[in-house]
Amino acid sequence: MSEDKSPGQDTPTDVDDQSTPQTVDELIAALETARSVAEQARDQALRAQAEAENVRRRAQRDVENAHKFALERFGNDLLPVVDSLERAVESARSTDRAGAVAAIADGVELSLKLFVDTLARSNLIQVDPVGEPFDPKLHQAVSMVESDTAEPGSVLQVLQKGYTLNGRLVRPAMVIVAKTAAGSGN
Repeated sequence: MSEDKSPGQDTPTDVDDQSTPQTVDELIAALETARSVAEQARDQALRAQAEAENVRRRAQRDVENAHKFALERFGNDLLPVVDSLERAVESARSTDRAGAVAAIADGVELSLKLFVDTLARSNLIQVDPVGEPFDPKLHQAVSMVESDTAEPGSVLQVLQKGYTLNGRLVRPAMVIVAKTAAGSGN
């Protein structure tokens, strides 16, 4: 008996019928499942990439803020020096004796101007709000004084100037605010 079979004859295959998908519907379902898994993996990858970008931006912003505000404490420590120079100029001007004090006052005033200009070059800007409306974000009201000449709610006098560093308040200006005079009837 010869086992030679012609090409048109049925022969048993080595592949088991149970290991292969049996219908087109099963193939489509398997494809859809694979697509769903791939879409979920893609979505997770995009989310991870977005989160990494957000972390990078946050870190970059933190570094920029560290550079911008690194001198804040140093600047804050120098502000009493400015205050003392300002008081020295005021005191020397108010007690003028034979012009010698005026020369001292001029020297101190020039030193003060140089010092304030140096601070300004580092973006430490003086807040001197005389005549401006009171702003609680930049000013600290020490008292209110009745005034017929000044607009109510405006800064009448600055007791101590304030300072900002790159737009951030370092120290509020200590001010006296005008209020309506008692006899004005407003």
